Amino acid sequence: MARDTLTQEHIVRTAIELLDEEGLDGLNMRSLGKRLGTAATAVYWHVKNKDNLVLLAGDHVWHEIELPDPEAIGWHAAATSMALSLHAMLSRHSWLVPAFGSYLFYGPGKARFDDLSLAVYESAGFTGPEADRAAGTVFTYVLGSVLGTSAEASLIRRLGRDGGDPEELIRETVTKATEVARQFPRLRTRVDGPAATEYAAAPERTFEFGLRILLGGLEAELTARG
Repeated sequence: MARDTLTQEHIVRTAIELLDEEGLDGLNMRSLGKRLGTAATAVYWHVKNKDNLVLLAGDHVWHEIELPDPEAIGWHAAATSMALSLHAMLSRHSWLVPAFGSYLFYGPGKARFDDLSLAVYESAGFTGPEADRAAGTVFTYVLGSVLGTSAEASLIRRLGRDGGDPEELIRETVTKATEVARQFPRLRTRVDGPAATEYAAAPERTFEFGLRILLGGLEAELTARG
């Protein structure tokens, strides 16, 4: 692809695809240029460097989050919808969570999400800094809930690059962890007891359960104030 036919939008979208597949460590201008069908130097006409590209990609994915109207459906439903959509976005782009530790993301994509988050909790009845704290509490919960998915994706990519078999290593680790768990009564019930299958499925519903409890707690706080 010739330099004059490249666009920043195309570069950013392609970078996101590469990040989704290879993670932060797998993104470099040479690999990106190859995927774009152009020389790496041509990319620099549209983005300053890799750090600038990560910031652009990081803000771009925030536009994937659906923004409901709290006045139309109520603050509780709007907060739930936004949290679920944020969780789904961060799960799709597992590189974004570890990137928070190295990059200060900003831009219109994240700003539109943050602005509506404040509107949601203000419509609930939280005022001033309280709305910021309520929004921050839910965001932190969502972020923490995605850490496991992000860590697993990063581990699988690293093992793949090192020539190992990720699936085999995970199976071996689960077997060892199960043996350790059998030494403790409550954990033993969960791996060997009659309800082991139910316990194994429990993590799949953990996020929704926690979100419901968290928003219920915020609602209870407002109710207590009358």
